[in-house]
Amino acid sequence: MINVALDGPVGAGKSTVARECAKRLGFVYVDTGALYRSCALFCIRNNVEIDPGNEEKISEILNSDLDLEFDIVDGIQHVYVNGEDVSDQIRTREISKAASDISALPSVRRFLLDRQREIAAKNNVIMDGRDIGTVILPNADIKIFITARPEIRAKRRYDELKAKGHDVTLGEILVEVNKRDFNDTHRKEAPLVQAPDAILLDTSELTFEETVEGMIELIGSLTEYDK
Repeated sequence: MINVALDGPVGAGKSTVARECAKRLGFVYVDTGALYRSCALFCIRNNVEIDPGNEEKISEILNSDLDLEFDIVDGIQHVYVNGEDVSDQIRTREISKAASDISALPSVRRFLLDRQREIAAKNNVIMDGRDIGTVILPNADIKIFITARPEIRAKRRYDELKAKGHDVTLGEILVEVNKRDFNDTHRKEAPLVQAPDAILLDTSELTFEETVEGMIELIGSLTEYDK
């Protein structure tokens, strides 16, 4: 199996780029952020406060009551919480913030570790997240760290939210991006950092198509994969 680890900060375009690359290569795309979002959604629905001081309770309810499943349907990733497809429900701003908070908890990261590795062991995957190359798949065939300047990432996120009808300002989104960057890079458990053997891909001046083609070229040149 060929495993591609794709890390980077919020708004760097990891999900959209990884999804398109996986589609063209015939790989399975794994959005690990969706798993954290699902855990956050489950806690919110069960009135469990997402707070470091409440980590024991969070760990208890996830391990005892959450049945989290992952599937690919027509090439699209779906996540199920206790049998319910929550792929759409986890894409709100509220869940995005909650996912950032819950991902900082060591017990939650441990809860999801084996699930992510099991997926990679059974499939050719492009797995994106913030600690894929450093923690989840340290022996991945290729590691790529994708990023862009904060203002560029904020503008992309702003355009995405406006297209979905959200009432937001670019300034608000830039504040959120910078806060998320700080939280992700300063957490004690598996902070966001470029793996020493990862290739840096700055997309600030690249179009979506240029980024996708660049990644596919990297994957082809650094692995034995030949579609």
